[in-house]
Amino acid sequence: MQDPNEDTEWNDVLRSKGIIPPKKEAEITEDEIVTMLEQTIEEKQSKERDLSKLDLDELDELEDSEDEAIILQYRQKRIAEIKALAEKSKFGSVREISAQDYVGEVNKAGEGVWVILHLYKQGIPLCALINQHMTNLAGRFPTVKFLKSISTTCIPNYPDKNLPTIFIYFEGQMKKQIVGPIELRGPNLNLEEFEYLLGTVDAIETDIKEDPRPKIKDKMFSDLNDANDW
Repeated sequence: MQDPNEDTEWNDVLRSKGIIPPKKEAEITEDEIVTMLEQTIEEKQSKERDLSKLDLDELDELEDSEDEAIILQYRQKRIAEIKALAEKSKFGSVREISAQDYVGEVNKAGEGVWVILHLYKQGIPLCALINQHMTNLAGRFPTVKFLKSISTTCIPNYPDKNLPTIFIYFEGQMKKQIVGPIELRGPNLNLEEFEYLLGTVDAIETDIKEDPRPKIKDKMFSDLNDANDW
């Protein structure tokens, strides 16, 4: 006897006439259900990873070809991220403060705000160099508040031997002090070293994770080679 569930043209005719019952759907096993769910989740996660790399214009271009709900979700998320970054990126320069400004600008800087304060004096070369580095970094890290103040204007009788001094605060709390020319590596401190020092306490999100300062052995080897060249 012919199997009524077999896929043949004759069985299709018999089903259409009601002579044999409709074809039974194949049962889906539990393993097949799990596999289908895993594939669906993987496809969704893959799509989300791809969308997270796109800017707003690229998301707009996909609106006609992708799931509008997903596109709208990521567009709103991206807009929120841009707004949040814009709100935090409100500094971008080095501002001069006095003692009267200290509490408001440093201790009450606000939630999530890093403050880097340089105490300096005119006529000290390393102070002038650090002010240059501060200006450079302030433009690159506009979410961080970079401040400077003449030492004795900010803190009466602050000793010159402690200059330059860097105070690093987060949400009004002192996180690190870098005091004096030795801790600040002297007159040859370069921008990468200064950026590294600030990054060690996460005050700035720098890519410099290893100390760029030449090792003593490397410097001695270099000096020796220079001497041999003569």
